[in-house]
Amino acid sequence: MRKTIIYNLSVLLISASMFTSCKAIQKTNNTQKGAGIGTAAGAILGAVIGNNVGNKKNSELGAILGGVIGGVAGGVIGNKMDKQARELEIALPGAEVERVGEGIMLTLGENSVRFATNKATLSSTAQENLEKIIPVLNEYKNTDIIIYGYTDSTGRVEYNLTLSAQRASSVKKYLTDKGIDGNRIKTKGLGINDPIASNETIEGRSKNRRVEFAIIANEEMVKEAKKEIGK
Repeated sequence: MRKTIIYNLSVLLISASMFTSCKAIQKTNNTQKGAGIGTAAGAILGAVIGNNVGNKKNSELGAILGGVIGGVAGGVIGNKMDKQARELEIALPGAEVERVGEGIMLTLGENSVRFATNKATLSSTAQENLEKIIPVLNEYKNTDIIIYGYTDSTGRVEYNLTLSAQRASSVKKYLTDKGIDGNRIKTKGLGINDPIASNETIEGRSKNRRVEFAIIANEEMVKEAKKEIGK
C-alpha cells in the first residue's frame, strides 16, 4: 500500500504556535497520527493533507480526505480505516489503496473497471472486480463513499464530463444493486481533469480512464469512536 507523505504538527504550549515535523510523522502509523494530534492541530493537519492530495489528484477529494478529527477519537477511526484499507488491498490487488488522514482513497484504473469505448456500461471484468470489494464495503457500513469518474483527454471536454459522470453513476448503481445502501454513496464526473499520467501516450491515457473512491467516516462512526473512548 502506498503511504501518503504528510506532516506532523507539534504544539508549543507556551506560545500556542504550531509547526510541522516531517521526519516525526513518517515514523508513525496512521493510528498513532490520529491519536497524537488534538482537535485544533488536526484541523491544520487536515489542510496540509488536503493540499498534498489535492496537488496530486483533485482538490475536492483532497479536502474531503484531509478533514481530520484528531485526538484519541481520530486514532480509533484511523485504526478502523487502516484495517479496511488492508482488506480492500487484499480483495483487489490491482487497485491502488491509499490511507489519507482518517479516510481511504481507492483508485480503480482501467484494468480494474473497464467500460466499452464511449460507453458508461460496465464490462464483465469491471463487474467481477467490483464484486470483490463489495463484502469489504458492506462490512464497514459506517462509512460514506464518494465516487469520482475520469476520462482521458480524447474527445470534447463537455462530452467527457458527461461520460465520466455516467460512468461514476454506473459504478454506484452496480454497488447498490448488490446491496450497498445508496444513501452512503455520492457520485461526480470530472472528465479530463486531474490526469495522473500523460495523455500523450496510450499507456498514460489508459491510466487516466479511472474511477476514484473517497471513503470517509460518517457521523455514526464518529459518535461510536467518541463513545468508545468515553467522551
